[in-house]
Amino acid sequence: MATLVMKFGGTSVADPERIRRAARRVAESRADGHRVAVVVSAMGNTTDQLIALAAQVSRAPGRRELDALMSTGEAVSAALTAMALEDQGLPARSLNAFQAGMRTDAGHGRAKLQAIDSKMLERLLDEGVTPVITGFQGFSPEGLLTTLGRGGSDTTAVAVAAALRVQERGGCCEIYTDVDGVHTADPRLVPEAPKLGAITYDEMLELAAMGAGVMHARAVVFGQRHNVPIHVRHSQRPEPGTMIQRETSRMESIAVIGCALKSDLGRVQLQGLPRAAGVQAQVFSAISARGILVDDIIQTEGPAGVELAFTVEHGELPEVKMAVTEAIERLGSGRIDLEVGLAKVSAVGTGMRSHAGVATRMFQALGAAGIPIRNITTSEIRISCLVPQEHGELSLRLVHEAFGLERGERVTLAEQLGTA
Repeated sequence: MATLVMKFGGTSVADPERIRRAARRVAESRADGHRVAVVVSAMGNTTDQLIALAAQVSRAPGRRELDALMSTGEAVSAALTAMALEDQGLPARSLNAFQAGMRTDAGHGRAKLQAIDSKMLERLLDEGVTPVITGFQGFSPEGLLTTLGRGGSDTTAVAVAAALRVQERGGCCEIYTDVDGVHTADPRLVPEAPKLGAITYDEMLELAAMGAGVMHARAVVFGQRHNVPIHVRHSQRPEPGTMIQRETSRMESIAVIGCALKSDLGRVQLQGLPRAAGVQAQVFSAISARGILVDDIIQTEGPAGVELAFTVEHGELPEVKMAVTEAIERLGSGRIDLEVGLAKVSAVGTGMRSHAGVATRMFQALGAAGIPIRNITTSEIRISCLVPQEHGELSLRLVHEAFGLERGERVTLAEQLGTA
């Protein structure tokens, strides 16, 4: 008898009929003899609606009360899902963050899970009761409700799966969403992009960080850390989706498994910074204090001093500008230039660790189309090119085609590297 955690996202519980369908999915797994814990998101666009409601009563609502407000969305979903399960003849109980033992730090709005006290979950499962847990939320050391940030329900689900040791009990964490799995590229931009049967944690992390929106990166990190297999599936279809798992020898034999596009980026360029120890720390600590993530950091030294350039999401530029301005004032010299309208196309695959020629093939595909590359960054399993936003979608399609990804897992390494 396997233990499963089944997570249903906002679109999967958007209305009463979809909630009943989710309950039927759970009933089918229970009928197969599995122990099942359920995690749910808020219905549809409820979280956005609650944020908009807060804005109507307060010009600057505090994070504590915003967390208290937004957590009500998942509470509604959990109670309704438990009712639907009871209607299917399955004993069920909705649990909020306190009841499910979801302990976090004190970071309202972007709290980090620290531990899960799974005693109640284990007791309910042993009694044949299906726990239905509110995703996206926890409680701080002070006993206050916290939320985990966007996509936090995925993190809740994988963390619950780790706490229940599903990997030791023959199960996995099933993420039910409105897509049928992980594709070689976003099928909305590349219609011929096929679904992958399996992908490694590292590959999924890179794709998520580079713009693939199927899985929340924090959830994948939890899965990797605790070796929790994550099965991404369509909530309305019965066929298998994509398994996110440990690397196999077959996976390593493929140089590029997928590609992604991250749009609406801005580049910040700092010039004339003093040549002194600690300059970088002052600049980036001011940015990180605002919870902003940066990417593609480049440092050079010119005649006027140290130059730093990095990219951020376009919406973060106003806060970044304020943070950097404060840092420059403390440093005593420097100026800021901002560039908008950029996109990043990335190719990802664990096979890059042991095979050369991937970067050349990618550069050739973009160069042949006359697409300028503004910047290049790499990791062990990723190559990313910063390009003008107007060329972003074409760049994605060209890279996808260059590596034969329309054939999915059937493409050979020789074909991908142009040596067939």
